[in-house]
Amino acid sequence: MGAREKMRPLFRTLDGGLFSQKAGKADVGDAAVKMMAEGGIMMCWADPFYPDRVIPQKVLERSVEVIQQGAACHYTAPIGNAELKEAIAKKILRDNHIQVDPQRNIIINPGSDVGLYFAMTPFIEPGDEILVHDPSYPSNFLDPQLLNGVVVKVPTYEEDNYRLRVEEYEKRLTSKTKMVLLSSPSNPNGRVFTREELEALAEFIVRNDLICVCDQAFEDTVFPEHEMVSIASLPGMWERTVTVCSCSKGMALSGYRVGYLFADDVIMDVLYATAVNVQGAANTMVQMAVIPAYEDSSFIQEYVAEQNVRRHYAYEKFNAVPGVSMPLMESGFYGWVNVSRLGDSSEITSYLAQEAKVLVNDGKFYGNQGDGHLRIIYGVFEDRQKSLEGIDRICAALAKRAAALGITE
Repeated sequence: MGAREKMRPLFRTLDGGLFSQKAGKADVGDAAVKMMAEGGIMMCWADPFYPDRVIPQKVLERSVEVIQQGAACHYTAPIGNAELKEAIAKKILRDNHIQVDPQRNIIINPGSDVGLYFAMTPFIEPGDEILVHDPSYPSNFLDPQLLNGVVVKVPTYEEDNYRLRVEEYEKRLTSKTKMVLLSSPSNPNGRVFTREELEALAEFIVRNDLICVCDQAFEDTVFPEHEMVSIASLPGMWERTVTVCSCSKGMALSGYRVGYLFADDVIMDVLYATAVNVQGAANTMVQMAVIPAYEDSSFIQEYVAEQNVRRHYAYEKFNAVPGVSMPLMESGFYGWVNVSRLGDSSEITSYLAQEAKVLVNDGKFYGNQGDGHLRIIYGVFEDRQKSLEGIDRICAALAKRAAALGITE
């Protein structure tokens, strides 16, 4: 019996790409490296302005200063740098409208992916059911299973712009339901859920005495015409919600690997107690380096303004291709493109890699409702024109496929 056969059943089924080609999956790097070496464009990683340098000057200066001072070679406590948590608490009050104690309600993570897994860890027991809206971030489907939970997908539908329908949650509620797992804003479709939707979902969660883990990694990327509402701020939700945040998306500091959780101190006490065992300490240098970004985050609005130009360009270009459609994104720096009339989304992902030399994400990784869709990161490159050229290459290839299929509108 080999090593894989000795693993837990779920782990035996996992595919990390070492023995297969998974070009449509965002976190498998080998295909991306090969593509870039051949002059291709990687539009599959949600890493804003990749691969260009976009470090705010104050963050850059602080990074160098911390290294030169020598503090970078030592541990920070696993619960996080106290000064950074003070700065984050001010952001939470300003942006999330929640008053927190920085030393009781916040913990720093080495990236929000770690934070997302950690947030669920105290709650999920074998057989517990976790309600996850579909489509959603792939980790939302896998993480609960890694903890021996059971994922129950709750569909949202393209025809009403992926609105959260509480009746769909009600249909799937059982005596084993433990948690609602939410990405808000939604990744991959960019939905910014309305206050009305979140209030209805919160009422469902409170009424059924559930836990909520809310991934808000894209909260800083919301376009001005939409209101960003934190579900933890709604009545009855603070004491039952763990909110997951990041500097990767809005601040375009993905490589710095700093995320954070905030929650009621009853929950946080347990996270503090297990931090060293589950996540360890985040990098000392980067925790200290990002403090200036939280003290003055005005640069984020410049990034949002830039992505606003790109989303409108993408919206016009993709919707002009016969057989293709895309909503005007409400947040983020990516497009959620319906290519179902042109064929299977996995085939089209491979086709674009060959025809356009562009890597994009197959929507199938984002749930059942992702079938027939692509997630395309148009927020890459600091130079806007390079990003727009990537969109043009994709659209030209899709138009060619549409013509071959006889699709004209």
